[in-house]
Amino acid sequence: MTAHLAEAADRSRFAADTERFRRELLAHCYRMVGSAHDAEDLVQETYLRAWRSYAAFEGRASMRTWLYKIATNVCLSALEPRRIRVLPSGLGGPADESEGEPSRVAPGEVSWLEPCPGGWIAPATDDPAAAVVARESLRLALIASLQHLPARQRAILILREVLSFSAAETAEILGTTTAAVKSGLQRARVRLNELTSGPEELLEPSDERARALLDGYIAAFEHADAALLQQVLRADATLEATPFRDWQAGRLNCIRMLDAYVMGRPGDWRMLPTTANGQPAACEYHRDTDGVLRGHGIVVLAPTAAGVRGVISFHDPALVALFGFPEVLAE
Repeated sequence: MTAHLAEAADRSRFAADTERFRRELLAHCYRMVGSAHDAEDLVQETYLRAWRSYAAFEGRASMRTWLYKIATNVCLSALEPRRIRVLPSGLGGPADESEGEPSRVAPGEVSWLEPCPGGWIAPATDDPAAAVVARESLRLALIASLQHLPARQRAILILREVLSFSAAETAEILGTTTAAVKSGLQRARVRLNELTSGPEELLEPSDERARALLDGYIAAFEHADAALLQQVLRADATLEATPFRDWQAGRLNCIRMLDAYVMGRPGDWRMLPTTANGQPAACEYHRDTDGVLRGHGIVVLAPTAAGVRGVISFHDPALVALFGFPEVLAE
């Protein structure tokens, strides 16, 4: 009985010491692997390993640094045998307008990037500026680019520039030298600059203009009114959807494809607003042949002052529950 009480007390102390870091560790693992579902599993593994080593934790580093060391190495081990996660635009150029219905990728052929719930965005402090940095570090375009970095360079960049660990702390986390960290960071910056087109000037999800754009996108689908998208999308808008290889560039191409193959009739779609990756998003429901509105996936918008620059729809019903929505939507 005494042993059981002692273990319960240890577990209580462990939870008190570590649970406050769980949400930011979820975001960290997501940045590393590009999959929300995998990130949940990796954080579970992190806490399991941390519990096993808790009795030996001597406090030479902070509890937060210790947990990040475990989580980062769990991610690096998980990444070794895996293909990088991509979006359709990572597979090739946009579809030609004459190509017709988008082609679906065979199951298992591609590892798709996934969105992450807005609730995972947790800066280490209450500083509003830190909250903005946390959101920007989870935007889909950046997450997609990060996946193209070698895993250790990716870890160095995230630890140094997103989480603000020092070079010495990063070296300790990765079991390497400060010189190696500095060199890896330099290479990662160069490669990331090659992969990205510059800073994303996206509206914050709380911005009234961003909310209006999301409302307009939802209304277009729920009323099956493609003309409404003219008021939402920029002229240079792009449209991607997993698990489809083809993607569209240009507002006219986006609207043509959605009108021809996706929107259907009024009432076929219902969408509930949410946030994902620090961007406005919606949980998608589609009416099945029995008339039931079933969870279909998550759509994420990239809103700018001139309209929506990009739409990415993730056709994965498992994401609906991950974002905290019911699988079936009552009328």
